[in-house]
Amino acid sequence: MSLKRILLVDDEPHLIRSLSFILSKAGYEIATAADGEEALLKLVEFKPEMIFLDIMMPKKNGYEVCEAIRKTPEYNDIYIIVLSAKGGDIDRLKALTVGVNEFMSKPFSPVDVLTKIKIITEETQPVLVTNKS
Repeated sequence: MSLKRILLVDDEPHLIRSLSFILSKAGYEIATAADGEEALLKLVEFKPEMIFLDIMMPKKNGYEVCEAIRKTPEYNDIYIIVLSAKGGDIDRLKALTVGVNEFMSKPFSPVDVLTKIKIITEETQPVLVTNKS
């Protein structure tokens, strides 16, 4: 996965600031949104390859945002990771049902987010297999 643009969606300003700082320093282009409606607008103009999405937000929650994204075929390749304080099995199942790729529970370290991105981008790279006989 070639990853350059990341959309951060959360209504907690300190979380957005810290993640934006860390990810920008790591070389990613960052856009942010503080609620679900703003997230859907930023999606169209910014065209991210990955979204970190909170569940409990004003206007539209993360489940509604994810459902809207997954209903649009041109956005099906966007990798969506939920960042949520709601980490129970029911919450995780609902997130997967609406099309989330992964779930990270709050609290977490911004370094955990960088590690997650690295793992995802490395796992999705094509592997060349050669026959060394």
